[in-house]
Amino acid sequence: MMAQKRTAKKADEAPAPEKEVVTKEAPKEAPVEVARKAKIKPQLSKETRELLEKRRMRYEKQPAFRRGEWFRYLKLGTMWRRPRATTNKMRLNRKYRPPKVRIGYGKPSAVRGLHPSGFREVLVHHIDQLESIDPKVEAARIGSTVGTRKRRMIVQAADSKGIRVLNRGLM
Repeated sequence: MMAQKRTAKKADEAPAPEKEVVTKEAPKEAPVEVARKAKIKPQLSKETRELLEKRRMRYEKQPAFRRGEWFRYLKLGTMWRRPRATTNKMRLNRKYRPPKVRIGYGKPSAVRGLHPSGFREVLVHHIDQLESIDPKVEAARIGSTVGTRKRRMIVQAADSKGIRVLNRGLM
């Protein structure tokens, strides 16, 4: 008897109206155009440019050198360590082991240590250190311990002198 009353009650009720979802759209503003300056490029010889390109191509072909048995023990990590043990299969150059770091994977010595852009990096901690930088071939890298206020000052000074800052951050 109770079941009949319940069904009758449900049949008598009108279906609830569907709620409309209203989304507020922000008024569309015109895009703000920020004057972007092109990055400063180094003055490189044709030979150096070719060597940088050759280095980039060799990096693409180079295998990922990983520590021996990195896949077996999680605590080892993937960072390269030279195999030293007498019976180590990687040291013995077994075919089924990953490649080792060797001199044959080296890059051209003329461009070794250069930033991918072609600049030589100079570490900067103070504004005064920008004086010794040659903007044609060197770029500044701000030290990690430099605070935000001094970092801004260094970036402004470098911009006024035409020096490229490699890690300017969100300035």
